[in-house]
Amino acid sequence: MENQASEECSANGKNTIIKEETLVKGKWVQLQETTYADHDGKTRTWETVKRTTRATCNAADGVAIIPVLQRTLHYECIVLVKQFRPPLGCHCLEFPAGLIDENETAQQAALRELEEETGYKGEVMECSPVACLDPGLSNCTTHIVTVHINGDDPANNKPKPKLADGGMSYYYFNIYI
Repeated sequence: MENQASEECSANGKNTIIKEETLVKGKWVQLQETTYADHDGKTRTWETVKRTTRATCNAADGVAIIPVLQRTLHYECIVLVKQFRPPLGCHCLEFPAGLIDENETAQQAALRELEEETGYKGEVMECSPVACLDPGLSNCTTHIVTVHINGDDPANNKPKPKLADGGMSYYYFNIYI
């Protein structure tokens, strides 16, 4: 069967997935070995990380948020969060981000994640099409959502993160632009 797929692939010059085998499955991701035929018909293998969390109704796994904080008589700021990332073994400064829940839009997820991680409440200004940020490793996809935060709104005066049980600890920073 694999040889037949390779011959067909070679004839039409297209890459074709032959099979995917799960090597390890965890709560959030799984490691797979993907066997495919390249455009020349040669059979190859690739190690792939795949998310196990994508809601069936969503085209993307998560959101990355570009929060723009504006206050009267102040410079605009970009809000970043600092959190420990076990794969790197250190703290990272990054945009707030998170997974899209079942029956939730990217915009709703962005506003929820922003409030959970920073305490800020905002308004969605723009939402990108689905993007894959590391396609050589993973099938993880995301929307990049720009959110305006009215710093003059009393709700944003002294924001406090609203961490869920077992949530990571976040520290937010305002970077002036």
